[in-house]
Parts: sequence; structure tokens; C-alpha cells
Amino acid sequence: MTDTFSFALSATDGEARMGEIRTPRGNIRTPAFMPVGTAGTVKAMLPEQVREAGADIVLGNTYHLMLRPGAERVARLGGLHRMMNWPRPILTDSGGFQVMSLSALRKIDERGVTFQSHIDGSRHELTPERSIEIQGLLGSDIQMQLDECVKLPCSDAVAEKAMHLSLRWAERCRVAFGEQPGRAMFGIVQGGAVEALRVESARELTQLGLKGYAIGGLAVGELQEVMLRMIETVMPHLPASKPHYLMGVGTPDDIVEAVRRGIDMFDCVMPTRAGRHGQAYTRFGRLNLRNAIHADDPRPLDPDSPCPAARTYSRAYLHHLVRSGEILGMILLTWNNIWYYQRLMAGLRKAIEEGCLADHIAVVKEDWARGWPESPRTAEGVPAAAEL
Repeated sequence: MTDTFSFALSATDGEARMGEIRTPRGNIRTPAFMPVGTAGTVKAMLPEQVREAGADIVLGNTYHLMLRPGAERVARLGGLHRMMNWPRPILTDSGGFQVMSLSALRKIDERGVTFQSHIDGSRHELTPERSIEIQGLLGSDIQMQLDECVKLPCSDAVAEKAMHLSLRWAERCRVAFGEQPGRAMFGIVQGGAVEALRVESARELTQLGLKGYAIGGLAVGELQEVMLRMIETVMPHLPASKPHYLMGVGTPDDIVEAVRRGIDMFDCVMPTRAGRHGQAYTRFGRLNLRNAIHADDPRPLDPDSPCPAARTYSRAYLHHLVRSGEILGMILLTWNNIWYYQRLMAGLRKAIEEGCLADHIAVVKEDWARGWPESPRTAEGVPAAAEL
């Protein structure tokens, strides 16, 4: 434990890095995947389950929490950590991405963003200073600058305008953040899919001397090859001594490829959202438990997983829960998915430490491509439990 915020690398393999972010509320092993707790909860999960799965940090959302229950209320109740019973680190995003998705309900100018709540239509203003104030009231350990995130594809002119506005907002956020011992503010590299803009954004941000740097505005509809090219463009211009965070990413394949290129931190709603929609991530690929093929399959999702949801319940039962709309099905599949993502990260960290990342990724991808073997069948076409 430490009373300051710091980052230390312990191993590298090519561009990939293994390290640790140290905060007063605990250390974060990197590369790290942060489960998303948008409204102060990782959906369908107890905080204790999230921690047992291996998560060192979760993400909360400024936009949603400012609307309800309200940042001032959270502060009066002792802060987000106490309120959601998560004593470990929390990162809060600035709300910029969510405001972007409001489209016609928002207006952006130099001062900030005015928007209508998607909940009740009430009007709000989010400036760089107010975003940092809200994140301070929430009590998060890592706070993100307010930025303008544009949808891709977009014109170079739109990307350039948003990038420069985000840089000016970053400076205002830095001033508003001030000195907060044990906490950190991260800047966000923008620039759409234009390499020169990404480089300019990264270079200008690093002049602010922030404690971490994120790459934003990706995973918003572009091809994976575009996302990876933007990472490769940006990384040489970010300080190696600071954490590198790829926002809103993503699929397991996106994660392993981004780790290969030097990314340290990730977040995405994918594992929890997939769990609520009948999807299970496993070491042999993703399973859709809604499909009838699982109706008579007594095998668990993965008998070798340390997660009870993956090891204890049959696919047939999970299929029944999903098709019946039972809440337990969402809970069990989300539990499995959070475990899977954390095991994926642990495997990547171990491979970097041992200097065998390329071989490890090759094996992981071979397993995804091969998929699970079909369930053994009896003469009647029903899987035989004894053959598991």
C-alpha cells in the first residue's frame, strides 16, 4: 500500500508491458480489465464476486451518476466506494462518450456540453470543471478529462475540431483537478482515424504532465485494423513511464492485440451485456445459450474454470434459464464472463513475464478457432451424462 499514485513496469515482451499501478486503495495489476459499473454496480454481480474473479479496479460513469443518484448525494453518503461496497480503486470516465450518444439532445461549445437527460428530459451543463468536480465528489481514484468523442467514420475537419477542443478541455481539467495526493487524472488522445491528428493530440497532452494517458474515440464502429493502426500511431508518443488506457475496448481479440501493442488498461460493457443476453465467453470461444443445441447438453460451460458458474451448472440448465427469461441465467452468465475476462488478463500478464506472449496468443487464438467439441450423443440423440 502507498499514499501516492504511481506506476511501475516489471516486465516487457516486445511492445507489451506488465506492471502495477499503485494507489492508496490497492494496487492494480496490468494489463488490467476494468469491469464496468456504470451506475455504481457491475450489473448482476456482487462486489465480492467481482473481486474474487480477479478484478483490481472497476469503472463508474460520471454522466449516469450525476443524473441519479447525484454526485452531491453520493458524497453525503460517504463516496462511491462506500456506497457500492467496493473498497478498492475506481476509475470514473468523464461522461463525454455518453453525451456523444445523445445526438440531438446535446449542444457543444467552448464552455462545455449542455444536454437533456435521457431519464426525464431535464437540462444539464457539463463543463470540464464540473466533470472534475463530479468525479471528486464521487471520490474516484482515477479521473478522466472531459473530451469530445466523435463517431467514426467522420471527416478530417470534424475530427480535427473535436481533437483541438478536447486538448483545450484537458488543460482546464488539469487546472480544476489540481493536486490530489493518491489520485490521478488521465488525458484522452483524440483525432478520429487521422494519424497526424492522433500524433498531435498525444504530443500536446504529454506536455501537461498527467499521470496517465488514454486513447479514446475508438471502438465506435471502425474496423479492428483501423483501431490497431491508431494504437500503433499513438504509442511512440506516449510516455513509457505512464499507464496507457484504451477506452471502451472490447472483444477478447481486440484486447490481446492491444496488449501486444503496449496497452495497459481496458474497460468494456461487453462481458456483462453479453451475460444478460444469453452469451457466455469461454476459452474455446463464445457460446449462445439461447441456441437449441444446448437444450439437452449436460456439460458445464468449462469444467476447468475456477468460476462456480462455469463449472457447476449445465448448459442445458443455462439454456432453460435464458429461454425462460430467468434472472439467475443473467447472473450466472455474467459471473462466468467476468471470470473469463480476468483469466484472459492473468494469462497475458504471465506470458509477458515469461517472455512468451506471441506463443501464448497463438494458442489462445487456436482454441478460439477450434471451438468446443460437440457434445457426445446417445443413440437417441441425447448427450450421455456418463460421457462427460
